[in-house]
Amino acid sequence: MRMPHPIEQQIEARYAAISWTLDERMRRLWAATEAKALGHGGIVTVARITGVSCRAIHVGLKELDAQELPDPASKTYRVRRSGAGPKELTEKSPDLLKDLESLVEPVTRGDPMSPLRWTTKSLRTLAAELNAMGYTISHVKVGELLHDLGYSLQANEKKLEGKADHPDRDAQFTFINAQAEKAMEEGNPVISVDAKKKELVGPYKNAGQTWEPKGAPVEVNDHDFPDKDLGRVTPYGVYDVQKNEGWVNVGTDHDTASFAVESIRRWWTLMGRKSYPDAKELVITADGGGSNASRSRLFKVEIQALANELGLPVRVSHFPPGTSKWNKIEHRLFSQISMNWKGQPLTSHEVIVNLIANTRTRKGLTVKAGLDENRYPPGVKVPDSQMNALNLQKNSFHGEWNYVVSPGSKQ
Repeated sequence: MRMPHPIEQQIEARYAAISWTLDERMRRLWAATEAKALGHGGIVTVARITGVSCRAIHVGLKELDAQELPDPASKTYRVRRSGAGPKELTEKSPDLLKDLESLVEPVTRGDPMSPLRWTTKSLRTLAAELNAMGYTISHVKVGELLHDLGYSLQANEKKLEGKADHPDRDAQFTFINAQAEKAMEEGNPVISVDAKKKELVGPYKNAGQTWEPKGAPVEVNDHDFPDKDLGRVTPYGVYDVQKNEGWVNVGTDHDTASFAVESIRRWWTLMGRKSYPDAKELVITADGGGSNASRSRLFKVEIQALANELGLPVRVSHFPPGTSKWNKIEHRLFSQISMNWKGQPLTSHEVIVNLIANTRTRKGLTVKAGLDENRYPPGVKVPDSQMNALNLQKNSFHGEWNYVVSPGSKQ
């Protein structure tokens, strides 16, 4: 198989990054610009990489040379009239999307809940497999279809907790998926929760870049020692899977189970109760460690208090060890917050809350945030008698990960 030249790989990467923003006219102009920069053979090369026809690139080159675009109201504004050209692949081959998804089935990577999906196969490999199934499709078109289906190509990340995959890992994901789908069908809230990493408050360097006057970057401390007055904060997030809404409780004290459940309580008070007035239960998906750990006695005690206050059963499912990055909140909320405040020093509590609350995405994510200055002492012990009084029912499938806490007490 012919290996693509590094320049071709660069063109492919640029096209993949920008293609979703381009209409037909801008696509041919972009392709023409790349072809012109390549010189001899550029038209054929760019056409092969992007799927834009040679004819369209020629038209784009003429428009670039003339430095004049057709009148949008004229018939020559488009390369072809509306409705002309070949039918969409998915229209000619209605099973295409189903067959493509079968090649990148999320269960095989452990994320069947899947507002965000993953694929480890290259676009060229997927295109080759589809062509072997009888389709005629380019790797560029495969990328566009995957994007439309909600898939995202992700790099490896050193985030595993150092334990081997649990043998029931995929089964637990499937279980979580079934619980979430059932709850959403019944109109009940499904939330993904977790604590974001602690952040220094003050004039400290924050990764990323922002537009500033040339030669006048924002100045920050040359060290990362915490400010004795401002210290650090812990943003604890609640992501509503159905509504694509987030709530972040910015805590100034310890990240404990009490803080975690208080964050969920505040979400319900400010957002959840209004969104789900007829809810019959609350479904929570959480990591297996941290302040919402599956082994945390205090977390279960605090969930019991929450269930009593809400008058609703709270159904909890924890992700297996080593799989925290599959939690929806990581990709749907926390990553967007990090992108929104990149390059901006988190100089005060107010700045942090406002940056979080102003996080938005093209897919409609909205976020609210608030400051929590309550004290949450660490090291709280829960005796056996208190655990035995919980109205907690473990599921027959991995009851240490899956359980329901209902209002009331066993004693």
